[in-house]
Amino acid sequence: MNSTVTSEARSHSYMASAEPREVRELIRENHYAGHTAGLCDGLLQCNLVILPQVVAADFQKYCQENSVFCPLLGTSETGEFGIESLGKNMDLRTDLPLYNVYRKGQLVGSQQDITGLWRDDFVAFAIGCSFTFERALLSAGIGMRHIEEDVTVPMYKTNIKTNQVGAFGGSAVVSMRPIKSSDIDKTNSICEHYTHAHGAPVHVGDPSAIGIANLNEPDWGASVSFAEDEHPVFWGCGVTTQVACTNAAPEICITHAPGAMMITELDELSNSDWRAAGPHDE
Repeated sequence: MNSTVTSEARSHSYMASAEPREVRELIRENHYAGHTAGLCDGLLQCNLVILPQVVAADFQKYCQENSVFCPLLGTSETGEFGIESLGKNMDLRTDLPLYNVYRKGQLVGSQQDITGLWRDDFVAFAIGCSFTFERALLSAGIGMRHIEEDVTVPMYKTNIKTNQVGAFGGSAVVSMRPIKSSDIDKTNSICEHYTHAHGAPVHVGDPSAIGIANLNEPDWGASVSFAEDEHPVFWGCGVTTQVACTNAAPEICITHAPGAMMITELDELSNSDWRAAGPHDE
């Protein structure tokens, strides 16, 4: 790939019009490290959490106990770097734009390829992502401001406490999108069908009611503008799992970087009967 194409391919606008196979190849070859909102229309996107097998059972139960924020869609076999139910051609070590690496609860770096970190005792978890319902909202004429402004969706830590399991627990995280008053009921009606992707909004309106002091200062992602007669609408967010893993402070934890999701090979509308397998012993 020549330098001109490489530079162009690193832009979100190029990736948004590329075929899924090309998107996957560009990410796998480390040519793109940005957000995945609006990429590969129609394909399910997921959060990713990778943990040592010794804490995997507790993390699985944590997701089950907090399914609005952490809807569990798939779990790998111990040591396997794929989740076959989500795609046969996926490699979890290379196929996300950017990964965050935590050691004992501290973020120690971000990188585009984790092949060198992979271990035989790792278990990978795929967790539903709010990007999944965005295409349905866009098709209904409801704009997504973070896509329009080409930024990562704003995410905020809240005062909502999750149900603790073992060492995993802490505050829930939400993502936010400005929605017009006239579209809020429609938004609820559409999103309630996406229970595998956080479902209907958890809060509408006053951000202080859920512990958010300033919408212009998200904890992750970037702030977005508001138009006339728009209100902040908040959904459960899979970054909740990163807060839980930080609090649990396992020896090592690898996640997607916020906004840089795992793009599966599944239709995002295939949501009628999601069943996530539990961690498997070696």
